[in-house]
Amino acid sequence: MSRSRSSLLPLLALLAVPWSVQTFAGTRPPGFVFAWGLLNVDPVSVTFLWDFLFRYTMGLPDYILAWPLSVACYGAALASAFAGHLLDRDDPRVTAGLLAAAGVAQLSLARGFSFQPGRTAWPLGTLACWLVAWWVYRQRGA
Repeated sequence: MSRSRSSLLPLLALLAVPWSVQTFAGTRPPGFVFAWGLLNVDPVSVTFLWDFLFRYTMGLPDYILAWPLSVACYGAALASAFAGHLLDRDDPRVTAGLLAAAGVAQLSLARGFSFQPGRTAWPLGTLACWLVAWWVYRQRGA
């Protein structure tokens, strides 16, 4: 497997990882923030990112904007890795740096959510983005 392809697969896997898991006091089930949208399990519902941005954003706190910012950084990292794969000429520092920025933005989102009473946000996306950034950058020496 080529170096650029081996860095593309973990990047795509980030679409399956919840970037933030919201837990609540009491019996309310958790909510999940993915790169592509919000998933609630009781009742089961999905709100895609574009719906969230263009329909439901009136009056929301500023820290929520960290979510689309992190997705933009992730999208740029994906574009960087994909271009590197197509052109067989990539710079893993760019991809890793964009993933690191996406992780920081997700950490900011989780921090904002955690200030709400009875809610805790677990920034899984931060850890996942940073792990994939390390994986991509580690290959630089390979």
